[in-house]
Amino acid sequence: MTIDTNTMISITEANQNFSKVTKLVDEKGTAVILKNNIPRYLVIDFSKAEENAIASDEDVLAISKRLLAQNKEAYEVLAR
Repeated sequence: MTIDTNTMISITEANQNFSKVTKLVDEKGTAVILKNNIPRYLVIDFSKAEENAIASDEDVLAISKRLLAQNKEAYEVLAR
């Protein structure tokens, strides 16, 4: 995940001025809240949350094929 440094805000500032966080999300699409100078929380527009949460069928198929290949021996033993 690429983080735009212009969307970072400290947790202290987010606590004191949450409207600044919402303004960042409205303008940039996301806001990253830092805790101890480490990215800790991601705030996104609610309408974009669903499209980010759903994996495409191709992604699921590729992951399934990879897991089957990695664990082929275990699946063969279980099939007996």
